[in-house]
Amino acid sequence: MSYVFPPPTPTSLPVAGRAQRFPVRRIFCVGRNYEEHAKEMGFTGREPPFFFLKPADALVAVEPSATGTMDYPGLTANLHHEVELVVAIGKEGKSIAAADAMEYIYGYAVGLDMTRRDLQNEMKKQGRPWCIGKAFEQSAPVGVITPAAQATDIATAAIELKVNGATRQYSQISKLIWNIAETIEHLSAAWELRPGDLIMTGTPEGVGAVVRGDMLEASVTGLEPLRLKLA
Repeated sequence: MSYVFPPPTPTSLPVAGRAQRFPVRRIFCVGRNYEEHAKEMGFTGREPPFFFLKPADALVAVEPSATGTMDYPGLTANLHHEVELVVAIGKEGKSIAAADAMEYIYGYAVGLDMTRRDLQNEMKKQGRPWCIGKAFEQSAPVGVITPAAQATDIATAAIELKVNGATRQYSQISKLIWNIAETIEHLSAAWELRPGDLIMTGTPEGVGAVVRGDMLEASVTGLEPLRLKLA
């Protein structure tokens, strides 16, 4: 088969303890999935889950023990950090019941949903899609995937983000409004999940702005931490 120009190199993530890499197909994101974050965004209660997507080439794959780099994006003066647990799907499924959902998980990683908050807020005011605020280049730094069998108790893990050594976000995965299995149930009712899909499960409270030169350190108990320098 020939192409009119060379196809892009497949996007992938490293896997802990393995030479093989995890090819990334799609990046799904869950909005407002921690109660305290929902409140700081002006919402309350357990609203039905909603989703948005980032393209696979928004990924910044951070290698083991390395510090990744993200360029400060254009058109914004208010770039926000959002630390998230990332679920990597390893099995095809549609309309998956929550009771069966964990069988579809390949592994877990730590990620950042970087957001041009000023652009997102302007789109909200105008009733327009958020893509310009959420789905830009390098907006999804993600670290090493730990296979599910090797992960500790993710459901009770702590999640934290430090900026220049100071804690900005801290919570527990148990505080997700819609837990991992419920999220997969809702998501798979709308899209057929495939191996290579990532789910960014939501961010806790404490989101805020970062600037060039900041060092971000994101962690979830039991997973490889993620370090990112903002250039």
